[in-house]
Amino acid sequence: MNTNLPNYAFIDSQNLNLGIRSQGWKLDHRKLRLYLKNKYNIDKAFIFIGHVTDNQSLYDELEQAGFILVFKPTVGYMENGKEIVKGNVDAELVLHAAAIEYNNYDKAIIITGDGDFNCLIEYLSQKGKLLNLLVPSDRFSKLLSSHTKKIVKMSELRSKLELRVKKRKPTPAIIPNPTSTPNPTSTSTATPQGQPKQPFKPNSQSKPQDNIQNTPR
Repeated sequence: MNTNLPNYAFIDSQNLNLGIRSQGWKLDHRKLRLYLKNKYNIDKAFIFIGHVTDNQSLYDELEQAGFILVFKPTVGYMENGKEIVKGNVDAELVLHAAAIEYNNYDKAIIITGDGDFNCLIEYLSQKGKLLNLLVPSDRFSKLLSSHTKKIVKMSELRSKLELRVKKRKPTPAIIPNPTSTPNPTSTSTATPQGQPKQPFKPNSQSKPQDNIQNTPR
């Protein structure tokens, strides 16, 4: 063990993606990269992924989050009338962790639940280079069960790693002011437009005042 060397992470992208989705949530790749850095002091995080032309936006997102992408050519075939695209990254991940990058890191984080990596997990454990094994789904291969002390279930990290989409506040509806209507109890002396004012007529029942003449006394 060389404590002067950094720690690395080796990630099985397909198992990570399918495992997280099977748990009913979506992974925030930026949060995962920060978690690996803050929790395990991961200097480099390699993601092994099949290359599909239509997924370029995903690759850009992963690189922007700080991951190093290692591509595997994909093979397409028909199954039950549907086109299946598969890129097996097992050999590349094992090769990088056990050979190409082996002398460049102190300890490794492996992210997968695939039993095909059991031989790699055992090898790194025997060499004292396995830091932890993060399994994306609680239903991982039984072949990995012998490494229980090193296993971290990512379902327990959901609150830290889940992608949360901010909900936009609904725009309040603009309600026009109600049309003002005259108060039926109010009295108005206003004359309807276009109609002439009627001359004042005294009450026909009122009596005219008597003429009072001043006579000299």
